[in-house]
Amino acid sequence: MAESGSVLLNHGVDTGSTITIKGILSLLMQNIDEDDNKRVVSLGMGDPSAYSCFHTTHVAEEAVVDAIQSEKFNGYAPTVGLPQARRAIAEYLSRDLPYKLSSDDVFITCGCTQAIDVALAMLARPGANILLPRPGFPIYQLCASFRHLEVRYFDLLPEKGWEVDLDAIEALADQNTVALVVINPGNPCGNVYSFEHLKKIAETAKKHKILVIADEVYGHLAFGKNPFVPMGVFGSEVPVLTLGSISKRWIVPGWRLGWFVTSDPNGTFREPKTIERIKKYFDILGGPATFIQAAVPNILEKTDEAFFKKTINLLKQTTDIFCDKIKEIPCVTCPHKPEGSMAVMVKLNISLLEDITDDIDFCFKLAKEESVIILPGTAVGLENWIRITFAVDPSFLEEGLRRMKSFCQRHVKQLQRY
Repeated sequence: MAESGSVLLNHGVDTGSTITIKGILSLLMQNIDEDDNKRVVSLGMGDPSAYSCFHTTHVAEEAVVDAIQSEKFNGYAPTVGLPQARRAIAEYLSRDLPYKLSSDDVFITCGCTQAIDVALAMLARPGANILLPRPGFPIYQLCASFRHLEVRYFDLLPEKGWEVDLDAIEALADQNTVALVVINPGNPCGNVYSFEHLKKIAETAKKHKILVIADEVYGHLAFGKNPFVPMGVFGSEVPVLTLGSISKRWIVPGWRLGWFVTSDPNGTFREPKTIERIKKYFDILGGPATFIQAAVPNILEKTDEAFFKKTINLLKQTTDIFCDKIKEIPCVTCPHKPEGSMAVMVKLNISLLEDITDDIDFCFKLAKEESVIILPGTAVGLENWIRITFAVDPSFLEEGLRRMKSFCQRHVKQLQRY
């Protein structure tokens, strides 16, 4: 990692602080050759709204317009969220659960990122630690550092479809462990966990008396052999904090509408002091715009299934393109075909490349030479891997992978060319 750190510093990244996805993508954009006339192809950010083929439903747009034009939602909302929005989210999530959530279980946040911050703020205490997946989403580490929560990493296993290493959980958990984080469908790996594997995770958490933070921002974006199963299904076995948003499924990440939900039919979180603490914390937060909250009931209740199917079919198409084209590129391998979310992890074989020291160097030189942006695996905890976002226009994906192939062919060691 020391060598990787020096490369990061050479490219303007301070490894003394937590790397963020947006931060490193910004630096990669600055490395683009302005004299190169090629269009920039970004396969680094999970925001498909930039492409016309990924467009939100008219139901969502009309719901927002109606809320604005009603002139009823220009004022402050309750800090925990509008009652009708909380109720709609509870009903939406309850469709997939063996019990019913109430509006009191739902707290509305500014996107899923704020829900992450709330979860870690509520759990932080002196000496506490939290178990995070590697690779994972770096915002968890960043929030933990602000909250003085010790981070302990468990590996996801690529040879097993990025399943959680349950033996690692057993070894890492102790009396000061407050939670483990499960991201499903998986970012950055594109995996979707089976019912059986999620049940094993719940059993392990129950054994160690720790709750599960279920990051389900990509909920229902599953298109492989495993259907999406919310972790809240196991809420009777282990307390679950469900984090989610409308950002990905409805393709509106800029609307910043998320939720923090206590999926806990046994009432662990209903202890008055706990509820009061959560409510007080929300008093200092700024939630989403009131008119966006007011639009939520219509968005969740009236979106046609055809809209979701269109998105899933498009993700299937781009996944197939990715898997087909990645096989043609020397020095990279994809151990597991994506089955969900919008991103996939690809392993680099640095030993096959000349003058490329690691994944950071690979991504900065690719940006400079080919105007293609991809995320170095170091940013998500896995050195000498890269994360590629496939939720883009199919023509952009093909062009980006074609340029990446040219780049690798130029940099492959002389011996490998023959």
